Amino acid sequence: MTNSLRLSVLDQSVARAGRPQDEAIRNTLALAQHCEALGYHRFWLSEHHASATIVGSAPEVLMAAIAARTQRIRIGSAGVMLPHYSPYKVAEQFRVLDALAPGRIDLGVGRAPGSDQRTSLLLNPDPRAAANFPQQVLELQAWVSGNELPPGHPGHGIPAVPRGATSPQLWVLGSSGYGAQLAAHYGMPYAFAYFITEGEGAQVALDLYRSSFRPGLLQQLQATVCVWALAADTEEEAWRLFASRERTRVDRNIGRLGPLLPPGEARREYSESELAYIAQLRHQALVGTAAQVKDKLEALAQQLEVQEIVVITWTWDPAAQRRSYELLARDFGL
Repeated sequence: MTNSLRLSVLDQSVARAGRPQDEAIRNTLALAQHCEALGYHRFWLSEHHASATIVGSAPEVLMAAIAARTQRIRIGSAGVMLPHYSPYKVAEQFRVLDALAPGRIDLGVGRAPGSDQRTSLLLNPDPRAAANFPQQVLELQAWVSGNELPPGHPGHGIPAVPRGATSPQLWVLGSSGYGAQLAAHYGMPYAFAYFITEGEGAQVALDLYRSSFRPGLLQQLQATVCVWALAADTEEEAWRLFASRERTRVDRNIGRLGPLLPPGEARREYSESELAYIAQLRHQALVGTAAQVKDKLEALAQQLEVQEIVVITWTWDPAAQRRSYELLARDFGL
């Protein structure tokens, strides 16, 4: 499995307590360059709005900066929350990105708002926008690929420029069976957000994708999962660093959002139900030494029958985050 499993990265520009939010964007930029040097295949960026925890709000802008500073690694959105936007404008943005980094751009799209309801309405005042997602994906696919929209469509005869020899690869992202079915129906690549559900529903969604897939954008199916993982030089250090993520997950369950806390400040008094949740969280966590995490990732890839895993890592100290990716790259022989 070591030689066949491909590793990629998802970064969300997480806010860190005691540090300015804008620093998180620059940290992401530095991490992308670092991960390219380590040999990772892709570097994806998420989209969230008005969040006290995740400040990556414009992946397409950050992708342009990364494209200008890298040469090999694929760069992508994971994803653009398409119901907020015009598919035509998104297609233009990503055709520009493909001109900056030909053949290296992934355009992952999702239906979720990436925000609260009020913020979502500020981005698009139409509360029914998400219902148009399947049609938006079809339109986006046509404009990104340079294909003509059918006669009678308002966009018929209108191209998304600039055009070139390559085009962005369109992905459907999801954390349920809905995205899996849509990706399969359109013959598109599919990525399951394993880190959001802590794995719940992953097997069902991937099985649904495989059983329903029909050739379209792709002739053969392509699937990956995005997982949260953390490696350190010792198992003890890995679990110490995990305290920051643990606190964030527990607080999120009660609607309390904030920046990532240092490990030494992350613990608080937990209720009995919260302690039970933490025990389950730790049982499932992909945390430990590089060898331990590697074994867990390989086992997961084998279980889910995927050839690529996208790794997301949160640590309060950016150096610990970089070290985690270094250790995994070393043990996987990237």
